[in-house]
Amino acid sequence: MNLLAIDTVPELRDAVREARSLRPVGARTKPGLWTAADDDVDLLDVTGIRGIVEYDPGELTLTARAGTPIDEVQTALSEHGQYLPFDPPFAGATLGGAVAAGVSGSRAFRHGTVRNFVIGVQFVDGTGTLVRAGGKVVKNAAGFDLAKLMVGSAGRLGVLTVVSCKVLPAPPATVSVVLEFGDTGYALAAMARLAGGPVELEALDLQPPATLVARIGGPPQTLMASEQRVRLFAGAERTQTVDDDGPLWHGVGELSWAPPDAQVVRVATTAHDVPTVLEWVADQPGAAVRFANAANVAWLALPSSCRLHELDAALESAGLSGMTLIGPPGRSLLGRRRGGAFAQRIREALDPESRFPED
Repeated sequence: MNLLAIDTVPELRDAVREARSLRPVGARTKPGLWTAADDDVDLLDVTGIRGIVEYDPGELTLTARAGTPIDEVQTALSEHGQYLPFDPPFAGATLGGAVAAGVSGSRAFRHGTVRNFVIGVQFVDGTGTLVRAGGKVVKNAAGFDLAKLMVGSAGRLGVLTVVSCKVLPAPPATVSVVLEFGDTGYALAAMARLAGGPVELEALDLQPPATLVARIGGPPQTLMASEQRVRLFAGAERTQTVDDDGPLWHGVGELSWAPPDAQVVRVATTAHDVPTVLEWVADQPGAAVRFANAANVAWLALPSSCRLHELDAALESAGLSGMTLIGPPGRSLLGRRRGGAFAQRIREALDPESRFPED
């Protein structure tokens, strides 16, 4: 397996044309997506293609090269009181890597996932052609939205070089409330109430077996009243307030709750799937799980002894789909495959010579 460092788009285009099989990599925070089982696959390190191209705080749009670290983007945005609302996890990750993986953090609960905020991309397809899709402004969609298609593509359709996205003003202050319940059923019922309740939450996570963590944002003078309404509406047995909640949510994004050296799989779920997932995790010694975005995402942390093909079968049986973010080489997409013949036609159009291996 060769590692090729790429610093410019022309170099990238040449590398794609000359390669037999390749996979792009950024900061390598999600090895489950880029580690190939085939030693003949070349790795293209595109972190050299970096830097903010254009940022217009007034229009709430930012364009940056794909290899730009998320931290660099967040720093630039914070100077104008703005942020990436999809809350990309994994410290050190790149903007292109977050988009290609399609990963969002807990704060995506309020405004939506990464797919909702990507408005334009540039990428090199399997023929070495530079493709532009979308634009730098919010209202740019005309015809097929190819930019959205690149979200979650994991480098299987092309190599991202530039990403344009919407940004939003950050809440001036936040506070979090930890709500403990008697069992999972009570916690899920309270989660449903809070998700549609009178307080618009920044995040709503379920920490098994029966603890909710709700994040509230807004002007400092309003937080106490909002916190009291959340407590009353939830009806928890025990509550705790976390005023300085930045470290708490940073730890969630960095998977500090997961066992060391765990395999990490993200699964798309609903609240109805929580008991099924919990039952499967309970049968795996040393496994852990956390549900984000009102249980619309399950983050599974599995010991190295757990074989992912077993999870693959379990997800397929439950009609769920997962993506291995941290794990051994092999199949990164688990459970039910989506897209079918349409996805295959897209792959054939963008990568007719199959330079980007699917697994």
